[in-house]
Amino acid sequence: MRAIWKGHIRFSLVTIPIRMYNAIETSQSISFRQLHKEDNGPIGYQKVCKLCNEKVNQAEIVKGYEYESDQYVIIDPEDLNNLKLKSTKVIDIEAFVDADEVNPALYDSPYFAGPDGEVATKAYSLLCETLRKTNKLGIGKVVLRDRESVVLIAPQDSGLMMYKLRYPNELRSIANVPNIGHVETDEAQLKLAETLVDSMVKSFSDLELEDKYRNAVMEIIEAKVAGQEIVTVTEEEAPIVDIMTALQESIKEAKTQKKPMKKATGKKAADDEKKTA
Repeated sequence: MRAIWKGHIRFSLVTIPIRMYNAIETSQSISFRQLHKEDNGPIGYQKVCKLCNEKVNQAEIVKGYEYESDQYVIIDPEDLNNLKLKSTKVIDIEAFVDADEVNPALYDSPYFAGPDGEVATKAYSLLCETLRKTNKLGIGKVVLRDRESVVLIAPQDSGLMMYKLRYPNELRSIANVPNIGHVETDEAQLKLAETLVDSMVKSFSDLELEDKYRNAVMEIIEAKVAGQEIVTVTEEEAPIVDIMTALQESIKEAKTQKKPMKKATGKKAADDEKKTA
């Protein structure tokens, strides 16, 4: 695995050399090219001014911020260059917070953080174990690509995860979502719903999570390459069922899917005794 960043985690007088690695497997994504229908030639793009309909080159393009309708203030490259921050290669942890304080919606890009060399492993492991035992997360700042980013450091298995965080003012409020709010819950329905949830409990590691859309797209691509006919299946629309009926039927179905443990027969027990004798 190739590191994409090298620097230090620093809190108070403690400094830990680390390397950062991309946690996302980009090779799993599927991308398409736009082609000319007549000859499969790749499609290029030309930049055209919507006011005069003339083609423009890169040297003729400036950045503008629309502060009112059709009113722009021009921002020169020098203006932005003056804002660029020098990368210090240091992630300064400003504080440690309770893990349940951070809204999951703030999490953005995930990265792995690993110790930079054997000398760093002891301090690295100490931070990892401390975060795990205290249920705390480190919040810090780092300069990446001339901009300051807020990062979160969290324990993951025997290592550390690092997430770039969105700023809180970027999030909309869930209170603005229509038709949500406190609604009185029927106790009988609640009890059935809790029973259903209990019957469906599994370990996350036991779930078979796969990108079915990607798999389906790859099947289409492979079939087309092989010159096969593409067959699609239309999914039937599920009927609307009364909530109580749906809960009761769901509990029955969940119970039937759980395989009961088989009891050992007398013959099996006798055979086992012979083997151990």
